[in-house]
Amino acid sequence: MTATHNSSSAPFVELHRSFVSRAADIAPFVDQLLRFIQLFMEKVGTSKEAEEETEIAIYEALANAVIHGNHESPDKQVHVACRCSMDGELLISVRDEGEGFDSGAIPDPTEAHRLLLPRGRGLHLMRVLMDEVSFEENGRVVRMRKRMKAQGRGLQLRR
Repeated sequence: MTATHNSSSAPFVELHRSFVSRAADIAPFVDQLLRFIQLFMEKVGTSKEAEEETEIAIYEALANAVIHGNHESPDKQVHVACRCSMDGELLISVRDEGEGFDSGAIPDPTEAHRLLLPRGRGLHLMRVLMDEVSFEENGRVVRMRKRMKAQGRGLQLRR
């Protein structure tokens, strides 16, 4: 974990962790990551809705990395970086060690003939629930951004 501040952005804390590609390890890792996020974001006043949306998006990103990226290979890891800024911005990066994929080639799960399929909603959920989602390094890295600040709970000065 790193705490830092530079002149062009708000102070932030950053956590870097990796875990072996086992589906059973996803939920415990998400729980740990959410505790880290909540610890630092409670100071800026996050909304419950933002926390829930973030949890789902993180879970989907990690599941995609473990299952589709690394094919649950015990020889491969998933690498996660999480940055919590004191201005309420959350940045998460998930990197797998797989071959990558073309995110633009993934079919839209909201099309009528795909609605009842048991899979294929992860990328869509991430895009809907987070403020920004981008794929880099041929799809091996997903970066997500979310403004966590609760509405109506901004800093107020009293005179």
